[in-house]
Amino acid sequence: MSGDAFEALTRLVAAGDVVVLSGAGLSTESGIPDYRGPSGAARRHTPMTYQAFTRDPDARRRYWARSHLGWRTIAGATPNDGHRAVARLQHAGLLGGIITQNVDGLHTAAGATRVIELHGRLDEVTCLDCGNATGRAELHRRLSEANPGFDAAVAHVNPDGDVDLPDDAVAGFRTVDCAVCGAGMLKPDVVFFGETVPAARVADCFALVERARALLVLGSSLTVMSGRRFVLRAAKHGIPVGIVNQGATRGDGYATLRLDAPLGATLTAVAARFAASAPAPV
Repeated sequence: MSGDAFEALTRLVAAGDVVVLSGAGLSTESGIPDYRGPSGAARRHTPMTYQAFTRDPDARRRYWARSHLGWRTIAGATPNDGHRAVARLQHAGLLGGIITQNVDGLHTAAGATRVIELHGRLDEVTCLDCGNATGRAELHRRLSEANPGFDAAVAHVNPDGDVDLPDDAVAGFRTVDCAVCGAGMLKPDVVFFGETVPAARVADCFALVERARALLVLGSSLTVMSGRRFVLRAAKHGIPVGIVNQGATRGDGYATLRLDAPLGATLTAVAARFAASAPAPV
């Protein structure tokens, strides 16, 4: 990591009113792989689409079987040094807001507040018929009861919380319906591919970016427009964009500051500069 680039990052944060946009790369040190960075480059996983999930019972069964096993890793993941450093910077009054593309809830677990979770949270489940919301732990219990002994070997967990399993391993898996209305389709409260982020949530993110003094991207390749649009909005308004990510991003051309470095160590070093005003969140 360049010393000059690190000092520039520290100055950017020190000026305050920074909005953080985080991606999957921030959670890799918690054991959750990303899509396109170093931990995800070797995989060829095709994420579930909203259309397949809602229209195809077999696709839905495959999703819940794979997600049922993957949930153990997501539920057991804990915040890493990068998450804790972001929370310390927020508590020091240096951040104007946090937008995350991640669905793991680790920013909040690290002590951050007022986090806009762009794509939702994997630990929450919604009935598409009656709208009832429940915790994922309760659904996990019900699925375990409906599928005793279902414990296929897991090679790795995908970023969206499911695992790769052959079709014959999920053929007998039983899904469950909403416990409130009795027959409603249950879906994790996350935005699938092919589904749109709620307009009000996007508007809140745009407003946050437009009020910022700087936008700091952490651990996102910015490959999809869902996150890249905020970089484009910042650039349009003349707001400096800093990017810390391992590997190239599609926002590099708009960056006024670019570091290719591990997130945990880099952010911890930045937060240490403000240790007196940024106590570790309780």
